[in-house]
Amino acid sequence: MSEGTQEQVGFRRWAVSDPDLSAVITADDERVTYGELFAEVNRICHGLRARGVGEGDTVAVVMANSTALVAAYLAAMQSGIYLVTVNYHLTAPEIAHILEDSGAKVVLCSARAEAAVLAAAPPGVQVFVDGGAGGHADGTDGADGATAGARPMAELTGGMPPTDPERTPNGSLMMYTSGTTGRPKGVKRPLSGISADQGALTYAWLFKEFGMSREAFAAWLVSAPMYHSANLTPAIGALNWGGTLVLMDGWTPEGFLRRVQEHGVTGTSMVPTHFQRLLRLPEEVRAGFDVSSLRYVLHGAAPCPVEVKRQIMDWFGPVVYEYYGSTEVGTTIARPREWLDHPGTVGRPASISTLKILDDDGAEVPAGETGIVYMRQGEDRVEYHNDPGKTDGSRRDGLMTVWDVGHVDEDGFLYITGRAAELILVGGVNVYPAEIEGALTGHPWVADAGVVGAPDPDYGEVPVAHVVLSDAAPDVPSAVAALRDHLAGRLAKPKLPARYLVHDSLPRDPNGKLYKARLADAEEVSA
Repeated sequence: MSEGTQEQVGFRRWAVSDPDLSAVITADDERVTYGELFAEVNRICHGLRARGVGEGDTVAVVMANSTALVAAYLAAMQSGIYLVTVNYHLTAPEIAHILEDSGAKVVLCSARAEAAVLAAAPPGVQVFVDGGAGGHADGTDGADGATAGARPMAELTGGMPPTDPERTPNGSLMMYTSGTTGRPKGVKRPLSGISADQGALTYAWLFKEFGMSREAFAAWLVSAPMYHSANLTPAIGALNWGGTLVLMDGWTPEGFLRRVQEHGVTGTSMVPTHFQRLLRLPEEVRAGFDVSSLRYVLHGAAPCPVEVKRQIMDWFGPVVYEYYGSTEVGTTIARPREWLDHPGTVGRPASISTLKILDDDGAEVPAGETGIVYMRQGEDRVEYHNDPGKTDGSRRDGLMTVWDVGHVDEDGFLYITGRAAELILVGGVNVYPAEIEGALTGHPWVADAGVVGAPDPDYGEVPVAHVVLSDAAPDVPSAVAALRDHLAGRLAKPKLPARYLVHDSLPRDPNGKLYKARLADAEEVSA
């Protein structure tokens, strides 16, 4: 490392000052230096320009965790374009909606997603594939009007200079959100007009809000898909602070622990599903791995049961930092000691975030009273792309909501208790599934749980529990009877599930989000 560069911020600056520093360790343990990565970033920039992508245009990536995905993101952020990161698990029709709605001119994809992307790409959209042979190199349209084949990434970057473009304006992510409850909507911000080097400074601000220092990123493990901003943001933050990304492509508990031990991982981003799977490992397996290098573990994206987080803290130490937020709104942060003093909180607002709890009429409610969570990051004003109605319906007095329900305590700490969109109205009583799910996952026989509403002739709706039983559970009838007793002592009668449906697994994405609309009946135990 160059002398006197401890506070240096920005991937581009590190690439110039320390080109031989390791930027990425791939899932196959190939090392890529800052200098090599920067050269590829610049080639992508020039290649996109040559293909007609200008400032303010949109490029989509449908990619697994890879150097190519990292390079594509960094290229977008120094080209003044919008980058849409697409979940590579989506079907062709789901990808098609995002590509058409976003107006993407170019799509970059991994080989595993090539077939779906080709089936999804509208006519005229250029598709380039990383890690595959590609289809028809000319990219001509087929008889049905769909793109006939993908071109190899080498065709985009081949012959392009590895040096800086003349202009390097900061770009922006355009994330698509709320795909579990309807067609996803793009969250779009106006381009800032600042330079890429200025844009990099926002990462330093964000992680200093957590109380993190550069040591966190000495070896930052990216174990979950980077199409999700919760994983992509800290990964790029690591590169802007001169750190090294250690990639995983496919998460297993043993694989995670092995990666931490082998590379002395100092920080990572996780979701509660990861915690639960780690805690289900036999004690002798857990004890066989050294996790003492961990200094910062960020988690969010889904509610975490209090007992699960306590157990992870007992194992990893007080290094677990929780956050709440979304692509649309601001951020709250719960540092380890704060959470231990306020179990269950998702934290207090970051320094430039505004938080209010409002009732249905838009009036702010007192501390301790439940309402809809509204937030804003600085003076940020986002919009849902091509959906002004949804934008206006989610705003009040300059704040925005994603329809989470919660309250703040007297110290200003936020607690999320459910989602308004998932509200179950049981005989006129408001019931939020998150509370029931938390009670269920607190039982040692429950490995996973999801609660949804179902029609009922007497009450209008009733909660139905979908559960995955742990290996420790007895036969299904006995386990369900025990769960009924467990909940009866913890929840009011309207919150008690009317039925239990037992599954081998619940449909979650790799970031832990539960697709409740996809919950299918398994072995049912009658009420």
